[in-house]
Amino acid sequence: MVYVALLRGINVGGNNKVDMKKLKAIFESLGYANVVTYINSGNIVFEESSKEKDVIIREIEDAIKRNFQIDIRVLVKSFEDIRLICNQLPDAWVKSEVMRTDVMFLWDDFDRPEILQQLKMSPLDNVKYAPGAVLWNVEYKDYTKSGISKLIGTEIFRNMTVRNVNTVRKLYQIMEKNCNAVL
Repeated sequence: MVYVALLRGINVGGNNKVDMKKLKAIFESLGYANVVTYINSGNIVFEESSKEKDVIIREIEDAIKRNFQIDIRVLVKSFEDIRLICNQLPDAWVKSEVMRTDVMFLWDDFDRPEILQQLKMSPLDNVKYAPGAVLWNVEYKDYTKSGISKLIGTEIFRNMTVRNVNTVRKLYQIMEKNCNAVL
């Protein structure tokens, strides 16, 4: 099965530095196949056919702690999870000079449609729930008036990892290519 591991809070503002080449080697040493890293913010596509998702998460978190001496959370999503999220993203929701769209991947305890009721949204925000994520879109000119900035520091924020929509769509393409290579 093809998965993506999303590492929370690495290589942000010079904190929790993780070398992606070393990370790739660590994934391979764990027995994962066809490991591909994408950009420097902790996105690793890989294949694993026999282990349960919770075992994979524990292995990755332990390996990162052992090799980088940092304690971070890892979220693992299957190709099907990412496909379903991408299918919920309107084509017009992009990251550009005029628009910002983020995919906020949720940990299981917060993964429910009712999460939207806990968010402080502005009328300028376009927000949707997709199983596994909150999809948040706002025009850049309105970003400072958006409710998205009110998330930082909240319990909900500590239980999500955020990627911009362009990154998520690229991860989906990488995963799809790996799936097709397996067939």
